[in-house]
Amino acid sequence: MILFLISLLAGVLTVLAPCTISLLPVIVGGSVAEGQNIRRAVVVTVSLGVSVILFTLLLKVSTLFINVPQSFWEIVSGVIIFLLGVTMLFPSLYDRLPWVNKMNLESNKLLATGYNKKNLAGDIIIGAALGPVFSSCSPTYFLILATVLPKSLGAGLIDLFAYAIGLSGALLLVAFAGQKLMQKFGAASDPHGWLKRSVGILFIIIGIAVASGVDRQVETYVTNAGYFDVSAIEQKILQKELPQSNVLVPTAIDTSTIVVTPSASGEPTTTSTDALVAATKSRIALKSLQYPKAPEISDPSAFINTDGQPITISQFKGKKVVLVDFWTYSCINCQRTLPYVKAWYDKYSSEGLEIISIHTPEFAFEKDQTNVQNAVNGFGIKYPVVMDNDYGTWNAFGNEFWPHKYLVDIDGFVVYDHAGEGDYDVTEAAIQKALTERANVLGLNTSISKGTVNPSDITTVDGTQLGSEETYFGSNRNDPLANGVPGSPGIQNLTIPDTIRPNGLYLGGTWDFNPEYAETKGPTSIVFKYQAKNVYFVASAGTPIKAQVLVDGKPAGSMAGSDVSTDGTITIGANKLYHLISNTDYSAHTLEIKIPSAGLDAYTFTFG
Repeated sequence: MILFLISLLAGVLTVLAPCTISLLPVIVGGSVAEGQNIRRAVVVTVSLGVSVILFTLLLKVSTLFINVPQSFWEIVSGVIIFLLGVTMLFPSLYDRLPWVNKMNLESNKLLATGYNKKNLAGDIIIGAALGPVFSSCSPTYFLILATVLPKSLGAGLIDLFAYAIGLSGALLLVAFAGQKLMQKFGAASDPHGWLKRSVGILFIIIGIAVASGVDRQVETYVTNAGYFDVSAIEQKILQKELPQSNVLVPTAIDTSTIVVTPSASGEPTTTSTDALVAATKSRIALKSLQYPKAPEISDPSAFINTDGQPITISQFKGKKVVLVDFWTYSCINCQRTLPYVKAWYDKYSSEGLEIISIHTPEFAFEKDQTNVQNAVNGFGIKYPVVMDNDYGTWNAFGNEFWPHKYLVDIDGFVVYDHAGEGDYDVTEAAIQKALTERANVLGLNTSISKGTVNPSDITTVDGTQLGSEETYFGSNRNDPLANGVPGSPGIQNLTIPDTIRPNGLYLGGTWDFNPEYAETKGPTSIVFKYQAKNVYFVASAGTPIKAQVLVDGKPAGSMAGSDVSTDGTITIGANKLYHLISNTDYSAHTLEIKIPSAGLDAYTFTFG
């Protein structure tokens, strides 16, 4: 009964959730555009409720749809809303198109015209189209979907009906309120009138937003800003009202590694007693309301530091906490985080932390296993490294950044993530918390190390003073190219002008622009006015080339980076990141690199 009441309330709260509030104009707008039309409002909202129920049962019963992503349903809904908007904006559009009948798109014609002609089928379609979208953002709904239905079809249906009733009822009230409001303003229902056309334009905008995922970006912003965070309200109610022993969870839980007490050797032992199974299920059920399950390593190219054996994230479930670290070896931002990651491994690996490094290449040369192996050896990395050359694991996580860390707890949930540099103390605190939970779950009588690591081999970056951003040479991303044609592959003969603007990439001589890099075709030069302490250069040459690095027209001298001699010379050969400049402050300077011959491939400048 408690879950029934919570489900009813959850349906009402869903109307105010960030992921659905942007669709309210579809309900309200479609209703008020016809004047006072109670039947239409009822049909649309009831159809939406029925759609939620049928959509849920379809996902549970048919294996054909289990792996269909939520984005598919959003695209379908967005297209339907868009078409409705077009036909509301141009009521007679389909009557003027003779090819409509020839293409036998009777269903599309019904969809497009039904809403304008007050057709019952059209009302049902718009409600049904919104069902999958309204089913995607309620913790209570997902609890019913993932835990109650697999355990008891009857109980699941009752709670699902309660959710649908709450949702439909709240939407019906919203629709009625919209009609009353528009009556006071004397709005007309003329199919060619301003109101109907305005609603049509609104539908088109919302349809594009839903199909393209823009509404999800708005949802994320609104949620992060703390507005309409009704999901948090639901989670608090669920955790407060549902006794842990009564929380149902998916039946597909691996109970073979449920641990109770450590053995004499200190390693955990396993059992499958009913009490422990129930306790584990209760804990996982509550976590499933708050955290996503960790994706698996997908389509790996090679494994380093594993004796050639493949590894998975799931093999550590029930045993260890896993820190998944996305990086690539020529990325300076990644390199600056490595001392911390290595220090965490040294400090916590004996306390239950495993680190899996996912090396996803930014450039083609970073796909070479020998290059990656040399980088791993050079950085002194001891933990496993997975080569992700085809971006399989990157895409599985939905990752977008180098570096990016995901913390997976003992139950296989991503409980924390951090993109970029910084917040090392926050990340370490999250590791300590996850390890403490692990120790409690496994019954280990051990304490987790406290404090924060302070690696000696780190480079401090004050981002507020950094005035230059990563700059690419390849035609795919060389927008800063200031004296040539950005984005244009092939040969360009370039001359460096007398006036140099800050952060503009100036090249002299003949260059061959490839998508990822630019290749020198003879004696050339590079000029860049930067503001940073450190300047790094990703480059390579099949036959090593000795170039000269100048700062403000003079050899680098005391500002020379670790790969540059004090006389300003540097030898570029292997594919890697070269440290050109190391200064004491963030003052602005003009960097010039003189390259005497063809065969050097320039990829990017990065700054710190």
